[in-house]
Amino acid sequence: MLATYPMPPSPYLAQVRSEVMNEPPVHRLPEPDRAWMMRTYAGHSTAKKSNALYRSNLAKGQTGLSVAFDLPTQTGYDADHELARGEVGKVGVPIGHRGAMAELMDGIPLDTMNTSMTINATAAWLLALYIVTAEQQGVDQAVLQGTTQNDIIKEFLARGTYAFPPGPSMRLTADMVAYAVTEVPRWNPINICSYHLQEAGATPVQEIAYALGNAIAVLDAVRERVDEALMGKVFSRISFFVNAGVRFVEEHAKLRAMSQLWEEIGRERYRVRDPKQLRFRYGVQVNSLGLTESQPENNVQRIVLEALGVTLGRNARARAIQLPAWNEALGLPRPWDQQWSLRIQQILAFETDLLEYPDIFEGSTVMEGLVAELAGGARAEMAVVEEHGGAVEAVPYMKAALVDSHRERIRRIEAGELIVVGHNKYRETEPSPLAEGEDGGIMTVDPGTEAEAQAALTQWRAERDQAAVDAALDELRAAAADDSVNIMPATIAAAHAGVTTGEWAQALRDSFGDYRAPTGVGEASAGPVATGAELEELRDEVARVGDALGRRIKILVGKPGLDGHSNGAEQIAVRARDVGMEVVYEGIRLTPSQIVTSALQEGVHVIGLSILSGSHRELVPGIVEDLREAGVDVPVIVGGIIPEVDVAPLKAAGIAAVYTPKDFDLTQIMRDVVALVAERNGIAAAQS
Repeated sequence: MLATYPMPPSPYLAQVRSEVMNEPPVHRLPEPDRAWMMRTYAGHSTAKKSNALYRSNLAKGQTGLSVAFDLPTQTGYDADHELARGEVGKVGVPIGHRGAMAELMDGIPLDTMNTSMTINATAAWLLALYIVTAEQQGVDQAVLQGTTQNDIIKEFLARGTYAFPPGPSMRLTADMVAYAVTEVPRWNPINICSYHLQEAGATPVQEIAYALGNAIAVLDAVRERVDEALMGKVFSRISFFVNAGVRFVEEHAKLRAMSQLWEEIGRERYRVRDPKQLRFRYGVQVNSLGLTESQPENNVQRIVLEALGVTLGRNARARAIQLPAWNEALGLPRPWDQQWSLRIQQILAFETDLLEYPDIFEGSTVMEGLVAELAGGARAEMAVVEEHGGAVEAVPYMKAALVDSHRERIRRIEAGELIVVGHNKYRETEPSPLAEGEDGGIMTVDPGTEAEAQAALTQWRAERDQAAVDAALDELRAAAADDSVNIMPATIAAAHAGVTTGEWAQALRDSFGDYRAPTGVGEASAGPVATGAELEELRDEVARVGDALGRRIKILVGKPGLDGHSNGAEQIAVRARDVGMEVVYEGIRLTPSQIVTSALQEGVHVIGLSILSGSHRELVPGIVEDLREAGVDVPVIVGGIIPEVDVAPLKAAGIAAVYTPKDFDLTQIMRDVVALVAERNGIAAAQS
């Protein structure tokens, strides 16, 4: 007897049926989907200038706001604090009090606007300022829509804008989530941010595992502060902010895997049953780590391809997208650069047929295989995080793992195994007209911005009701001291009273204490990535110079100011260690005096400063002068996002060498460092 098999469905028969029944064909949607929310991450100089930029972007078709705050605002310092020097208005807008927030949102209707705020350590404070500003517009907090990033564990791992120790920081996060779920119900009080994990070197598996482990830690903390009946609602307000690299097929699979795992977590750990509450909701900024200073025009096509990874598949499409500008490896984008990125989104949404189809990956064996592979790897890594006691306790483990992963990525670029076009291959090029001109293709913040902000802050303090401020700060300290009290009401009261960002944060520092996160450098392995003939030759040279000095070459790697992007500094420290140097690396957020003191006490032979925030012009010459006055006569080198126009002034100030993102060969940098030490100490050059 012949075996019989069911006949596969015929596309022709399906088409006939759809025509007879007056139904749309199964391969098309009845009508195109609505486009995702389009944002541009923006803010600079002052609240007034940033407001003008926002209103201009909205007029060009942007459908939501994404606020970039400067580093003092992100870390809880006023513009006149020592650590704020050189940082005011550089990477975002300074918001020092409710008056500045009102100016930032002037003319923008907060009852209809959807605002995303990339803010973490001081997220509770910035939400309070936003709530107060809305009240001044006559808008109740219950109708506010938007997102605060509020992801503090990621700050300890990858970005560095933390302000308080992990325990109290998690309490702040949990308090804010608990408050928002009932009082600001349309707001996403936390955006679990895997974006910066990838920027710090995370593999797709690590990005999934650490982000979801982080989310579990937050949910468990909130669970202790709300009625269990609210947990479904809490779960539904947890959103994610992801990264999307140029390997856009794998990146799309990553998002499908995250969606699958998130639903599992909701059902199994938190007993959430409502399908709407179980949805994986995410926004995205595509990858900045892969943007190159060399041949920066190549970044445009990278951005477009990365955007496909979060838009192609309907079942895992982003709800909100912000694209970086082509020139972010060079410096601060100009309004025209941001417009270009916005137009990319608009062309994808409105000129292509992207939104006209059901999920195009459904049934794909390739996609299903990738999703299963990533989900399986992530489950295993999440189990390791749980073995360490959960995400908070596992911060040192995860940090070291990220340093190792980033180290491997750099090794592959150096070896040519990972091709970056125009960076480590196909480097021959014509001059880029995009980067020509007096501005070098970037925007530069007016040097007078900091003084202007300090003067405005002084005026604000002079004109407010100081008694009300003092009472509000006393109330805030009392709330901070009592773990059973939600800190949000006292924070909102402080915003009403005219408390400043630095005063709010200092009141909490008085209660919670200070903290310095692990660097991951000491824990990073000295495995097979640190091998090879070239490295062996360099180790021999380090040993030769060390013998002539009478001890090992000692390098101080320092990060002055508030810049928390420590990936480059960590990799320099690890590579210096691997070639045989003694390394002094104390992490981020050092004052110039701390760097000078460390150089003196440690007796270092060379100092490397890392600055990515644009504050190099203000900070570096002062540090060099302070070193001279203290009698520290060693070469000082600088690395970071430093425009070409700033290189000559830095060298004139006494900097021995300047390195930027185009200088990807860490072994060559180490070779340069050894040569500088040898030359400064009168040691003959190596024989070639």
